[in-house]
Amino acid sequence: MLSAPLIILLQPRGLAWAGATAAALASFAIAVALTIAVLDGQTQVYAMGGWPAPYGIELAVDQFSALVLLVVTGAGAGALLAARSSIDQQIEPERQPLFYSAWLLGLAGLAGIVVAADAFNIFVFMEISSLSSYVLIAGGPDRRALPAVFKYLIMGTIGATFYLIGVGLIYMMTGTLNLADMEARLGDVTELNPILVAAGFITIGLALKAAVFPLHVWLPNAYTHSPHMITVFLAACATKVAIYVLIRFDYMVFQSKLDDHATQFAQFLMPLAILGILVASAVAMFEGHLKRLLATSSVAQIAYIILGASFVSESGLAASAMHIFNHALAKGGLFLAVACLAYHYRDLRLDQLGGAAARMPFTSAALVVCGFSLIGIPGTAGFISKWLLITAALESGPLGWILVAVILVSSLMAVVYIWRIVETLYFSDSAKGDIAVAEAPYPMVLVTWLVALLNIGFGLFPTMPLTLANASAALLMGYSG
Repeated sequence: MLSAPLIILLQPRGLAWAGATAAALASFAIAVALTIAVLDGQTQVYAMGGWPAPYGIELAVDQFSALVLLVVTGAGAGALLAARSSIDQQIEPERQPLFYSAWLLGLAGLAGIVVAADAFNIFVFMEISSLSSYVLIAGGPDRRALPAVFKYLIMGTIGATFYLIGVGLIYMMTGTLNLADMEARLGDVTELNPILVAAGFITIGLALKAAVFPLHVWLPNAYTHSPHMITVFLAACATKVAIYVLIRFDYMVFQSKLDDHATQFAQFLMPLAILGILVASAVAMFEGHLKRLLATSSVAQIAYIILGASFVSESGLAASAMHIFNHALAKGGLFLAVACLAYHYRDLRLDQLGGAAARMPFTSAALVVCGFSLIGIPGTAGFISKWLLITAALESGPLGWILVAVILVSSLMAVVYIWRIVETLYFSDSAKGDIAVAEAPYPMVLVTWLVALLNIGFGLFPTMPLTLANASAALLMGYSG
């Protein structure tokens, strides 16, 4: 956040990019250090200004927040490392320092949500990240981004307002905004109706922010028409942070004190998750624009995360936490490959990408690897979280077999829409005739392949994210007893 205004002063665009990338890499390094510090189960807590909670503002990082913080800072740093050539192509030179400054504000806002330990500062950071996201999405050359970002702004504002109303109701009943203190004081609250209303407002507000089906209508256009590297950044982490807040608030505050809230939570979210998985996958199967296809599939992947949380079990939460990490790797890699393709292929409709693999073999191969991870092919990161999700479903009784069928059918749907991309790139006739098209600039291709290899690496050796996911699940279930 402190770096953002300084970036504006770095008027040569190369310096602005270098400063923003250095700040993002430093944030990622701090996130890695925090992750190592919490692996033994110790929560890292910092009181701002030396004022102890609940009187002062507290920052806290446990295993769950460390996992999401890795996703946020990793997505920000990786996208910025690859961004320079793409941003040079899409953003005017004189506007680039402002653009990178907004990017750092977005990164600071998302990271702040994850580390904030009180409900109101989560809202403050939520607004910082949202306002910067609106600027970033509308900042590209595609004028269709303007109506898309206006829809995003309206729905995002409604979501934030609902969240704030819910927080106000809880504050009215408990007199505190600190999440841990809130959880402790709820035990003394005798009139629970305002708390139930607060749970409804907060759940709906965060579901809007997270693009949970059917509140997802802002997402496909926002991702499709934004600058390509902004899509990489937002698709990897923005909705995951809203889901993080939803899960933490529900398990830490509500489920520990409200009778039958676990059942209500499952009955509300599970049907929406099932519909989101099937409907979004079906729409993606027939989508003709590469970027919109992947954006639509994100709605289905978000629904997988919600489905795991709706089991209200330790195995389900572990699957959700794992899929937050693995989907960020898969979808971040896919949108990086799309950005590489867009460097030469300005029109990303599938019928215009025929034969691209012959001209851009490294980019196309990385896209295939990340696509396999999105499907859940064994040996990739996506397989691990889908396997955990199936295991959790089988533990939930007779209904589990239906949920397993939904997961398998949606994975077959993912095979169809990923195969449509592969078929176009490798087996369709060239739409560009004999015009030679080279690879995108090597920094973009290198970062894309780094993410593709991480999809394989964490598929074969998932110990680190799996440890964090299991510890996160145990932590959250511990709050609800």
